[in-house]
Amino acid sequence: MHSIMAIDESKYTTFQHFLLNLLSLLTIIPLAPYMNRYIPPIVAGGLHVDMFVAVLLAFFFTRLLFWIFKPLIVPAFVLVCSILCFNYLTDNYSFDNVLNDYKGMVQGNWGAKNSKQLDILSLYPHRVESYRDKTVRGIRDKVNYKDSLVRNFSVTHSLTDFDEYFPKYGKVSRYLALFHYINRNFKYVPDTRRDEYFATPQETIQNGLGGDCDDHSILMASCLQAIGARCRIVLIQGHAYPELYCGGREDFEVIKQAIVTLFPQPPVREIHYHEMKGEYWINLDYTARHPGGPYMNDKVYSLIEL
Repeated sequence: MHSIMAIDESKYTTFQHFLLNLLSLLTIIPLAPYMNRYIPPIVAGGLHVDMFVAVLLAFFFTRLLFWIFKPLIVPAFVLVCSILCFNYLTDNYSFDNVLNDYKGMVQGNWGAKNSKQLDILSLYPHRVESYRDKTVRGIRDKVNYKDSLVRNFSVTHSLTDFDEYFPKYGKVSRYLALFHYINRNFKYVPDTRRDEYFATPQETIQNGLGGDCDDHSILMASCLQAIGARCRIVLIQGHAYPELYCGGREDFEVIKQAIVTLFPQPPVREIHYHEMKGEYWINLDYTARHPGGPYMNDKVYSLIEL
């Protein structure tokens, strides 16, 4: 047995050993994030470790090829590169996504911070000041997620971006894609100086996504609820903004990691959120380029549950 193994090892020169190990490493680098797309988000001790798990799986895969027959690493490397090249040409998961996923892992674990909003909503949930009943009723009455125009708009633009991440994040990728589209295309248009006008989501869509903060809130909440999300609208001093319900702490961590990964430019430094009794809500205001952006102020007048 010893002599056989010695003969087997003698088949490869030192340079060939180096080259095969280098190809093994170059196979692991793109293979790990590609595999990670199909691994559910894993949070352990506050760290998102699913990418680490993917790297280990890719490593064991290449070791298995080495154990079976070392030169198999060559076609494996070619296959992985070919898949990424094909995906690049078909606008699917490709080299840019590989780089972005590694950056997202680092940024999500060590770069982005959670910033819980300490306001009257968090400190005194039963003392939230009453806003004008007319304003609350006016906004709530205009929210409409059952209309066919709203539903069709929402479905269409929930597929515009991030489709390659659906195996990883599921419906969250749809919510964030829809936010991304509305966020990029919404344009602020003020109401008349005398009267407050609350536009229906149908009107805002037909107007080319123009309106003020309450129109944006009505649109965003209606569209997200049309594809299964849960939203609410928060009224603060001089402003209104929508919030997305995340769920519990683990659900919040998954959405946080998805935001960091899918909104890399500029890198997400903080995720701003409200939390009460273990329920997490993140800001979806148009004033930030990513979900969980800073709140304009902490003078909360009313919550509009939808």
